[in-house]
Amino acid sequence: MNCLVIDDEPLATELISSYIERVDGLHLAKCCSNAVEALTYLHSTPADLLFLDIQMPKITGIDLIKSLPVKTRVIFTTAYRDYAIEAFDLDVVDYLLKPITFERFFKAISKVYGFKEPVFQPGAEYKLLHDFNESYIYLRAEREMVKVFLKDILYVESLRDYVRVKTTSGQIISYNKISYLEQKLPETKFKRVHRSFIVPLDQIVTFTPQSIKVSDFTIPIGRNYKNETLKALTRHDIMQS
Repeated sequence: MNCLVIDDEPLATELISSYIERVDGLHLAKCCSNAVEALTYLHSTPADLLFLDIQMPKITGIDLIKSLPVKTRVIFTTAYRDYAIEAFDLDVVDYLLKPITFERFFKAISKVYGFKEPVFQPGAEYKLLHDFNESYIYLRAEREMVKVFLKDILYVESLRDYVRVKTTSGQIISYNKISYLEQKLPETKFKRVHRSFIVPLDQIVTFTPQSIKVSDFTIPIGRNYKNETLKALTRHDIMQS
């Protein structure tokens, strides 16, 4: 993945460049000290991911996004909180506040790498259901991206800043929040039943008002999730019959 770092602060540029070099699959294509230089470069050489400062001379990072020749993934790297709402209206991947730690940088990169996007496009619900056996996600486990078919997932368990994805063939520990997977997994097939657990509806063997059994695993139903979970299970049963 070719990366472009755009920042008028040399120390910030050096820091992000060093982080890029530490992540397999990322390649530093160029560093630009202002948006004009970046635009000139992008008109002739496409980049996969921009690390973009907001407050820069001549053209701001916000204006640069609006001027891009093609839609490009962008991670903002800025010292200012004030532009967060406007940034996310522009559909940026993440908004990193300086000083940026490598842990926070890597979390942003995980959002870029985390999923095969076409599977989860809004409005594609019927296509997703029809092709569910072929649908998959990529999850980063240590230094590898692991392909996981959705039909093989038994449950997702939160481990604070990580998740355990238990499958029919093993398990994967990935640096992701469970809330992020909850947003990405198709809601017609997966249900969050507890603050620490997401389960696939098709894999449920039995359930009670307190728990769900998936394969040989018993998953608790959280008090705050109980009503919606039982409604979903009943509705799913009717749809399958």
